[in-house]
Amino acid sequence: MKNVPWYGFLILALVIAGLAYFLYFKPKNEELANLTQQRVTVEQEVNNLRAKKKELDSIEAELVTLKKQLAELTLIIPEKREQSDILRRLQQLAYDSRLDISRFEQRTEVNRDFYVEWPINLVTNGNFHNLGTFFDRLSRFSRLFIVPNFTIKSLNRQTDANTISATWTAQTYIFLEEGKELLPPPTKKKVTPAVKKPTGAKVRG
Repeated sequence: MKNVPWYGFLILALVIAGLAYFLYFKPKNEELANLTQQRVTVEQEVNNLRAKKKELDSIEAELVTLKKQLAELTLIIPEKREQSDILRRLQQLAYDSRLDISRFEQRTEVNRDFYVEWPINLVTNGNFHNLGTFFDRLSRFSRLFIVPNFTIKSLNRQTDANTISATWTAQTYIFLEEGKELLPPPTKKKVTPAVKKPTGAKVRG
């Protein structure tokens, strides 16, 4: 080894360094680069999942709001199966207001996409006070009603309880159940109220 020139040691050191680089450091650098890229990919996926979770939370919150709104709408817009109950309660409302119903006619339903308009023609006899009481109670009814048509006239033969006759339309709305069609138009006929007003009945507050 004594006869080896100084640059021989330098060359040997370079060869050893080159072998160490190609056999150890280069694979480790490649492995580190792969791990770094994997980390970047995982972080991107985590960020994407966080964004999707935030979006999902927003959608769930909106869904809760929509369900609440639907529940509120269901309270004022009945479903098909509740028609008979609405008719009975409307008649009872007139009875409690001391009005006589001389005409009660269900008109043809009108399809409006996911709901139908259901108009009912009525002729009621009474006085202004009782008629006002009836409409006040109708405005506080749990179901939505509008009155698109209304006319009033004096009776020829009047009593304290009956001085006017009002002809009007009570229109409500009904959810149209999915997959179901409208029923055929109801036969036009006068419907006699199920209850009759007793003499001297008092208006409920």
